[in-house]
Amino acid sequence: MSTNTPPEIPQTERSHKPLRNSTMIGIVSAIGISSVLLSGGAAYAGTKIAQEQASNNTPIVQQAPNNGSTNVNVTTIDVSDVVEKLRPSVVEISTESISSGNSIFGQYISQGAGSGVVYSQDGYIITNNHVIDGASVIKVKTLDGTEYTATLVGTDPQTDIAIIKVDANNLVPATLGDSDAIRVGQAAIAIGNPLGSLGGSVTTGTISAVGREITIDNETMTLLQTDAAINPGNSGGGLFDINGRLVGIVNAKNSSTEIEGLGFAIPISDVTGVIQELIQNGRVTSRPVLNVTLQNIEDNNIYGDTDIEPGVYVVQVIEGGTADRAGLKVGDRVISFDGKEITSAADVKQVLKQHAIGDQVEIIINRDGKEMSLTVDLQNYDLQSSAKNMNASI
Repeated sequence: MSTNTPPEIPQTERSHKPLRNSTMIGIVSAIGISSVLLSGGAAYAGTKIAQEQASNNTPIVQQAPNNGSTNVNVTTIDVSDVVEKLRPSVVEISTESISSGNSIFGQYISQGAGSGVVYSQDGYIITNNHVIDGASVIKVKTLDGTEYTATLVGTDPQTDIAIIKVDANNLVPATLGDSDAIRVGQAAIAIGNPLGSLGGSVTTGTISAVGREITIDNETMTLLQTDAAINPGNSGGGLFDINGRLVGIVNAKNSSTEIEGLGFAIPISDVTGVIQELIQNGRVTSRPVLNVTLQNIEDNNIYGDTDIEPGVYVVQVIEGGTADRAGLKVGDRVISFDGKEITSAADVKQVLKQHAIGDQVEIIINRDGKEMSLTVDLQNYDLQSSAKNMNASI
């Protein structure tokens, strides 16, 4: 067996997802937190710690085990001075979403929690798209306990970045670093709101890997990997270097209860332009889109039709969008895009990332058993809103 085969990347999940719970409207009851990666006893203990720490506003610092890095042993570094300056730049985020669901009680309120990083003194805050996705109410709490109701400025599901805004003029913005210059083994500091109740928590570790390709919710992302402890509620929080510069936005951790020390963050240098576009336009305008929804079909038996060949199918075409103008139709199976064989919707997204608006790209499809070649004139039509509830809008 070859010794050069790269290890399989374990399944990951958004680090705030397990915090969601539901409260039926008009009924004084709460459904317990589900799928939390810690035991109930640990969660209770964590809440007690948070309450005690809140009384004196003391940072909660967890030290990650030394992973043998020859670059720096973070357990011997006193980061208290750096952390003292950083903590005001990271906020707690709580959300409420109204869902219809299938409950006999009708609508219910889904609650979530996450973190955010202050981008500007006048109230712009960076977080993850999945933290605020579908939220009808977004609340922000700063380190000093001040609470705000935030408005959504813009989101970008592809990079999992969102910008929210609060009415303030005295926030402490984070200093942006250069994630392109990060090296494996460098010290890392993560600050966030684990469990949705431990705001201002600090964990330390090292950068375990750079340029790690991870697929989450059908999005293939290139992320920083760290062994600093990442827990539910850390999503949207900051990953900083030893000098206190923001190098990443935390967005996922390993979902296996048997594995620790695998957290991931979006490199800040990769999304600086996205952040600026979201603030200016509310959306990313410089990236081409197809305005379609694709679905991966791996088993033809799920539809009871053995004539359906497994593959990537077009299940929605937005009228007037890029794909519609190129002639794609619902039911087309995508065979290749720009010469690359397509085996999943993620493959199409990866090809799109390599192109700019105005590029013309060949797409080969199978329609009614016949192969066809179409030319797609890549554009960015503002039509995503009509497909926002579809799982794989591209």
